[in-house]
Amino acid sequence: MTNYFLETQRLYLRKMTFNDFNDIAEMLQDKRVMYAWEYNFSNEDVNEWISKNIERYEKYNMGYFLAINKSNNDIVRQLAIIPDKINGLEHIEIGFILKHKYWKQGFAFEGAKKLSEYAFKQLKVNHVIFEIRPMNINSIKVAEKLGAKIEGSFIKNVRNKQMEHLIYYLSA
Repeated sequence: MTNYFLETQRLYLRKMTFNDFNDIAEMLQDKRVMYAWEYNFSNEDVNEWISKNIERYEKYNMGYFLAINKSNNDIVRQLAIIPDKINGLEHIEIGFILKHKYWKQGFAFEGAKKLSEYAFKQLKVNHVIFEIRPMNINSIKVAEKLGAKIEGSFIKNVRNKQMEHLIYYLSA
């Protein structure tokens, strides 16, 4: 279908809309999913999240995209390709938020791999990064399986909390 941004073996990626509120809220309001963020979104926060991503699509043709399972049309995750700036340096960041019931099924790796390939081939960038909280072992495993290497860390202000994030760097 033409409204899909990208496709993997098992997933379609498309832009989110306000019609996707319930699926997005299922992820952003699940303590098991959002533990690394140390914050669960309110309904208002979910609406702001959707608005922010719609703005990113319009400005950059990037943002968090919804990943649809081809076998059952269920939204399994959000996958991001977004511009990022850390310590004055510009990067393209790959991120993912996965519904709990789809953890440990390879969807994070599959989607992150496709977005990395897109960044290298279509956007012509020479690297992408993954910002990962040190306790988020599953995300670290995904980044390392892709071949990303830890390049350092930084402190990110998230909702007025100072949070350490590891920077995983993947070269083209």
